[in-house]
Amino acid sequence: MTFPVQKTDDEWQALLQQRGAEPVAFQVTRHKATERPFTGKYERQWADGSYHCICCGNKLFDASTKFDAGCGWPSFSLAVLGAISEITDTSHGMKRVETVCAQCGAHLGHVFEDGPTDTGLRYCMNSASLNFTPT
Repeated sequence: MTFPVQKTDDEWQALLQQRGAEPVAFQVTRHKATERPFTGKYERQWADGSYHCICCGNKLFDASTKFDAGCGWPSFSLAVLGAISEITDTSHGMKRVETVCAQCGAHLGHVFEDGPTDTGLRYCMNSASLNFTPT
C-alpha cells in the first residue's frame, strides 16, 4: 500500500524527535509495535479536542468519540471519514484489522467490532501514535 506522505526511517525518527514524541513512537508507528496497556499518555485523558497522527498531523478522531473500554489503550467509536486505512493482520496467530493513517501509513492500532456505541466499533489505538490538540 502506498501513502501520500513518504519518508525514510531516519527522516521519521528525526521528525518524531522534533515533535517530542514518546521514545516508543517510532517502533509503534513505523514497525507495528504495541505499547504496554495502561501506560499511554492518552489512555485516561478526557479533554475536548481532537487526536491526530503523531507522524503527519492527519486528524484521526474527535475526542467526543473516545470512551473507556477498560482495555488499557485509548478507544474511539468513530474515526474521521477517510483518515484511516484498514489492513488485514494475521500476526500472532490471530485475525484482526490493523488501522493505519491514510496519509502516511503510520501504525495506529486495531479496530474491533465490539464497541458499545451504535457504530459497534472500538478503535483501539496506541497513545504513542497520537497527538492531542485541545479545543
